[in-house]
Amino acid sequence: MTQGLREWSAQDPALSDPARFRETVAMAGEPVVIRGYAQDWPLGRAAQISDLAACDYLRRHDSGKRPQVMLGDPAIDGRYFYRDGLDGFNFERVEMGIGEALQRMLDRVADPALPSAYLGSLVAPAYLPGMVAQHQPALVPQGVAMRLWIGNASYVACHYDAYENFACVLAGRRRFTLYPPDAIGDLYVGPIDFTLAGQPVSMAAGDRDHPERYPRFARAESRKRVVDLEPGDALYLPKLWWHQVEATAPFNIMANFWWDAFAIGPDAPMLAMLFAMITLGERPQADREAFRAYFDHFVFRPNGHPLAHLPEEKRGVLRDLAGGGYGQIRAMIMRALRGQ
Repeated sequence: MTQGLREWSAQDPALSDPARFRETVAMAGEPVVIRGYAQDWPLGRAAQISDLAACDYLRRHDSGKRPQVMLGDPAIDGRYFYRDGLDGFNFERVEMGIGEALQRMLDRVADPALPSAYLGSLVAPAYLPGMVAQHQPALVPQGVAMRLWIGNASYVACHYDAYENFACVLAGRRRFTLYPPDAIGDLYVGPIDFTLAGQPVSMAAGDRDHPERYPRFARAESRKRVVDLEPGDALYLPKLWWHQVEATAPFNIMANFWWDAFAIGPDAPMLAMLFAMITLGERPQADREAFRAYFDHFVFRPNGHPLAHLPEEKRGVLRDLAGGGYGQIRAMIMRALRGQ
């Protein structure tokens, strides 16, 4: 099922290199489904044989490092979330070897009365280095690490990522439910510093029992897009798109890649928002509205370059941010933070 998403052919020339992908696909800021993109990847081919064959492939590349594994009681039905009252989580994190984690998953497939297991955001170059070279999409810049998401049937709470996300299903099935970035006010965001796995989640999308707590969520629901991914299918998801991810088979593997397609330096845009929270968030409305006008003029630029009325050579540090301007402004910020 694909609801409201574009689909591209796996042979489209736009997928041939990062620059072409950035200009043709990423610039549009819309999710894209690519059917069959990863169908010939070695791990996916092993998974086509059996769950055990996929696990054996992973074991052969195990570096011996011990990641944290999420373990969930059968009662949560793979729905990893907060406990009632936000006083903790409904699962535990346990450090163990990859081989042991995989065996727990296979045991759960055989006996659903056992706890579910979930390995999330497993950085392949660190934990499974031997398989990295064989699983590198041409559209992703070199040096971007592959991450693996391996587990039993699960429900990952609706959240956003601060980077472009290219996700490939290699075993099992994934259902993505997507909401655009500007739906944030209708999704009822949870704590930003007490999270399940790094990013805040939607409390409304994750609450099946108390819809009356979130009356605006109906507006977000009316805008959602849903896609089911089969083994070999891929999804490109632009940064800040909210997504709830359900792994629906008893055993599932997904690979993903995060990168910022439009960065001109090392600083992440989310840092600017966090800094704005503490410098502007609690000011009076009139003060906030005044700064909103300045942010619009200099940052969001609805009318184009903020100094377009000046000759290009007279625009100072704003003449070429991707060149010397970036470093000069960054130095100004660092001096100010040091109190100089």
